[in-house]
Amino acid sequence: MTRPLGALAAVVLALYAAAGQAQLATVSETPLVAGDPERGRLVFAQCRTCHYTVPEQIHGNGPNLYRIFGMVAGKQPGFEYYSAAMASAEFVWTPQLMYAWLENPIAALPGTTMMSAGVPDPGQRADLIAYLQ
Repeated sequence: MTRPLGALAAVVLALYAAAGQAQLATVSETPLVAGDPERGRLVFAQCRTCHYTVPEQIHGNGPNLYRIFGMVAGKQPGFEYYSAAMASAEFVWTPQLMYAWLENPIAALPGTTMMSAGVPDPGQRADLIAYLQ
């Protein structure tokens, strides 16, 4: 049985970030609930203010999220506006880590300049992850 990541995963992410550690393997090992990519596309509407998901677009106010999974956080070529906290991050984006991040980005990585309260609904986060995959 799979279960969504919740507050515990966000705490793990925040603790690693606060400690300056980016070894987030424990978050990455937790299975995700399957989401719906079409519903995720609709949830992503709030993200389009800053992010794109197609390769033809470069970056907006935030980095392009096309094929984000497997990339090292804060290191996307051509995006020059990372916060110091994100630029010094060493973790690799996984669906599980993105799920935890999206719950509350500001709490997950203190010092981030991402201006979002996150996606508090677990189902919407799962749908968003399915869309980004």
